[in-house]
Amino acid sequence: MKILILEDEIPAYQKLTKYLDVFFDVKISQDWARSLVDGELLLKENKYDFILSDIQLLDGLSFDLFNKIQIDAPIIFCSAHDEYLFQAFNTNGIAYILKPYSQNDFNKAILKYQSLFKKGDYNKLDTSTIDVLKTALQQEYNTYKKRFVIKKASGIQLLNAIDMALIAASGDFCLVNDKDGKRHTISQNLGSIHQQLNPKKFFKINRSEIVNIDFIEKIESHFKNRLLISIRIHKEKVMTSSSTTAEFRKWLEN
Repeated sequence: MKILILEDEIPAYQKLTKYLDVFFDVKISQDWARSLVDGELLLKENKYDFILSDIQLLDGLSFDLFNKIQIDAPIIFCSAHDEYLFQAFNTNGIAYILKPYSQNDFNKAILKYQSLFKKGDYNKLDTSTIDVLKTALQQEYNTYKKRFVIKKASGIQLLNAIDMALIAASGDFCLVNDKDGKRHTISQNLGSIHQQLNPKKFFKINRSEIVNIDFIEKIESHFKNRLLISIRIHKEKVMTSSSTTAEFRKWLEN
């Protein structure tokens, strides 16, 4: 069995390979690409039994890759996007794993793909289906704040909300660590920023900090019913307050 994994985040890729090893009792050959460019090269040179694909890769949307190259293999999408996009996937009979996923979520998606494929009910991605999915994705983006204006000495910079890993209060302002480890200042207070962000992606873990679920690497138990959280690209761990821990645990499972 030969599988292609399209995933730009290394921890997510490692998790998928682990789940594959647990689920299948046959030898699996797998290729991995983090970008549209590398994915295109692999798809042109190889045939796959199925594909596991994130939606946002390093250089763009995987939808654009599938629109460019005719794909015969079933595709299982793995992403943190939900609501509009989740409904679009279900409507079009496409297997989907919602991040943060578990081994059980992974197993269900594989079984769904196998069932649909055997029955001949699997819908291959065509241009019209991809257009529907991209429209659903855009609707989801439009629901919440997509970017913030950052004022720098050199001028104005735009910071995409999906690139914000950690947001910390600093008086009437907020300091934001982005996906590259750079720090920015936003001229809004934490409460105002929190209201503008997608609650499925961002959680206010205490009075002064908001985390992005896509950047959480590790969670550890701590004293007084608190949790220590390791954030990718951020050296210091952050901590839930005792009053937010229970809700944070529920949020992680949604």
